[in-house]
Amino acid sequence: MQTPNSPQPPAPRPPLTPPQAKRWLMLALGTAAQTSACAFVYAIPSLADELRSAEHLTLTQVGLLAACPTAGLVLALIAWGAAADRWGERVVISSGLGLAAVLLGVATTIGSMTAFGLVLALAGAASASVYSASGRLVMGWFGAGERGLAMGIRQTSTPLGMAMAALTMPPIAAAYGVRGAIAFLAVVCGVIAVLIAVFAADPARATKSAGTALRTANPYRGSRVLWRIHGSGALLVVPQFTAGAFALVLLVDARGWSPVAAGQLVALGQGLGAVSRIVVGRWSDRVGSRMRPMRQLALITAAVIGATALTAAFPSPLTDVALVLAIGITASTNGLSFTATAEGAGPAWSGRALGIHNTGQNLTAALVPPVIGALITGAGYWPGFAVAGAAACVAAALVPSRDPVAGGADPSTANTTAFAGVGDPSQR
Repeated sequence: MQTPNSPQPPAPRPPLTPPQAKRWLMLALGTAAQTSACAFVYAIPSLADELRSAEHLTLTQVGLLAACPTAGLVLALIAWGAAADRWGERVVISSGLGLAAVLLGVATTIGSMTAFGLVLALAGAASASVYSASGRLVMGWFGAGERGLAMGIRQTSTPLGMAMAALTMPPIAAAYGVRGAIAFLAVVCGVIAVLIAVFAADPARATKSAGTALRTANPYRGSRVLWRIHGSGALLVVPQFTAGAFALVLLVDARGWSPVAAGQLVALGQGLGAVSRIVVGRWSDRVGSRMRPMRQLALITAAVIGATALTAAFPSPLTDVALVLAIGITASTNGLSFTATAEGAGPAWSGRALGIHNTGQNLTAALVPPVIGALITGAGYWPGFAVAGAAACVAAALVPSRDPVAGGADPSTANTTAFAGVGDPSQR
């Protein structure tokens, strides 16, 4: 029995309201959609041995085939982003991923490798819907204090998709051939498309108001902030893909590792990269800034890649450690640039802005392996990594000094917490 002066028991914590609980479901769906799309886009390299033995392709032909999904992806990103701005995320992701599943199914019936590559390019263009819209879906359901963490989790989809392709494609291809492996990807994309169509929900849209008018203004008009984010994000792809593409061959050539053991060490670095995206996203939430951590990490990236170049010039066990750290740290800024792009563009422009950002990054990713590869062939590993470190230095200088705000408004006066019309999903 309690007396009037006895301490009152703490009030029970209220359960999560449906909108609060639903945002984690939206994050899971967006991450699953992006992972399935990445698994397809990066699947061909994992099928290289089967394509060479069963289809009698040269390594150069395999490389061209591997570029087909990315080529289609780059050409369609901005268009899908505009579609997401107009019709919403659920329709765009489910229709695009569903179309990709159908096209992959068609690819399993084609004998000609030329036609096969063309259909892969079309499927890549369809999968671009996920790249442009899943970020919008996540951004719209999370408030400013959680977006960094949410986008960090969403951005783990790239290493997860690559890991999925690496683990599933070789054994399936060995048992059922290349077309059997592609059929598996078609089923995965189709299942995720159905889940998105049934369970995904578009975030709340802003109501017409003066604040909304600010957020729907063209964020590129009269401001270079987003262009600087796009540029720095693209430059940071140079060290990321230099480390990711050439770590294995460096370990084999300079350190005498076997390809299997080198691949396992590279996988360790990729796992570190996935973890770093989550940790860095949470860090940006706590400090209330995306740009400050991004600039600091760009400088750290330059230092780590520079150390990697030095250890490549003088191979030792330190080379192994430097490569793992390089793969991990170079992946860390990706979520920050995406989050800042969506926040700076605002809900009315985020789809197009993310499409532009994705286009720049994917074009850079397509150019880095042949360009750095040619440099390494002609001059050695250390000059290639030194150039990548220099790109990180330029990226650090290009990162804006202040975080962008929706609609391209003055950062000193605008409200930076609003996205999709509200600042806190719990208030929906």
